[in-house]
Amino acid sequence: MLSAGLVMALLPVGAGIPCPLRTITGVPCPLCGMQTSVKATLAGDLGRAAAANPAGLVVVLVAVVLLVARPATVRLPPPPVVVAAMAAMWVFELVRFGILPGFSLG
Repeated sequence: MLSAGLVMALLPVGAGIPCPLRTITGVPCPLCGMQTSVKATLAGDLGRAAAANPAGLVVVLVAVVLLVARPATVRLPPPPVVVAAMAAMWVFELVRFGILPGFSLG
């Protein structure tokens, strides 16, 4: 997957899969910007990656750690951690797209 991501990082910026939820409703999903973030991370543009979706940086870091460390077992985070992370990602996207008024990212 990392090698596929590296190839994707070389593709034009517009190439990619649009978010179905955002395309249909105009509301971004928690994963909106993830593809852009992963591509930017693998291209070395960490600022653009963090602006698109900070979770992309974490995903690439975890993938590299799993590739290098090769743990015998992989433990998934507990469900409340996953739910909290997805909620935080969604709030980030709602603020980024201006859907949550009164908040600012910068």
